[in-house]
Amino acid sequence: MAGILRVPRSRGALSGVLLILLGAWGALIPLVGPYFHYAYTPDRAWSLSSGRVWLEIAPGAATMVGGLIVLVTRLRPVAMFGAWLAAFGGAWFAVGSTVSPLWNKGAVSGIGLPVGGTIAQAAERIGFFTGLGVAIVFVAAIVIGRLSVVAVRDARFAESRDARLAESGDARHATRGPAAEEAAIEDPVVYDSAADKAAHDSAASGASADSGTSATRAGAGPR
Repeated sequence: MAGILRVPRSRGALSGVLLILLGAWGALIPLVGPYFHYAYTPDRAWSLSSGRVWLEIAPGAATMVGGLIVLVTRLRPVAMFGAWLAAFGGAWFAVGSTVSPLWNKGAVSGIGLPVGGTIAQAAERIGFFTGLGVAIVFVAAIVIGRLSVVAVRDARFAESRDARLAESGDARHATRGPAAEEAAIEDPVVYDSAADKAAHDSAASGASADSGTSATRAGAGPR
């Protein structure tokens, strides 16, 4: 059962890379877009405002982190968390610009206005917010769907991993042998001081000498 919680790292490789790229686009395009006349006001590169931070950079960073988690993890619950984090980031891209007028009059600024013509404005709205958010949610939903079920590949991966662990355990048991295992379970002798250890060693050597002398005398008896 525990093995099913693990998935091959290649399972989320492509989706994780796509989420990282989409998140990077969403976080960086408001800062570098003015170089290409593809921007919202203020039309200045690397110009930060509270609206850009909360409506574009923050969800872009969340999407990137979620994609990175999906890309590198082998644990199914962790990958699910990363996919949901990216999905929430994409949803905020899609709806954040719509609800932003609620705080435009407060301390947080809005998203500004697209600077291009009619067609360019449509492209800017799609590339900055709605279209980008839909794309992120779509990719994240694919990851969530794939991780919600245990595929045949995942079951085979878990079985092969359990078999490798069993083989390695048998190899360690064969290498150690019964004698090594018996020696390993013996309790070590703990001495209170160096003097006690010396006395114990002296007594042991004396007992060995007495046993050797007795054996010699027994062998030298009358013939």
